[in-house]
Amino acid sequence: MIVAGVGSRRGVTAEEVCAAVRGALARHDVKLCDISLMATPAIKGGEAGIIKAALDLGLLLVMVPQAQLESAGERAVTHSERVVALMGVPSVAEASALAVAGRRSTLIGPRFVLGPVTCALAREAEKGVETP
Repeated sequence: MIVAGVGSRRGVTAEEVCAAVRGALARHDVKLCDISLMATPAIKGGEAGIIKAALDLGLLLVMVPQAQLESAGERAVTHSERVVALMGVPSVAEASALAVAGRRSTLIGPRFVLGPVTCALAREAEKGVETP
């Protein structure tokens, strides 16, 4: 399972979100059909652009509770002081993807930034394979 985590500024459009997701997919050589879910913080639940982008991409959108976001944020590879101050995690996109992909999931690479949107891809740990 691969999860696309999305972070954004307020008021983003579905087109901006879709472009960032597609950019992350291209950067990491992943196909849209390989993505199982899209994830974003629960606090972004009212962002119409994120909701519409998930529908446009054919992905189920998972809203990540703050506690799960913070727990997964410890495994993020990107660190933004601004995002820590605003959201309590070093990277919203990375923390969202890792939270939904599971405790032992790993990032495919660092977040991809396109304008006001970030997207990170996390892969669920293979069964029986331990990650450090």
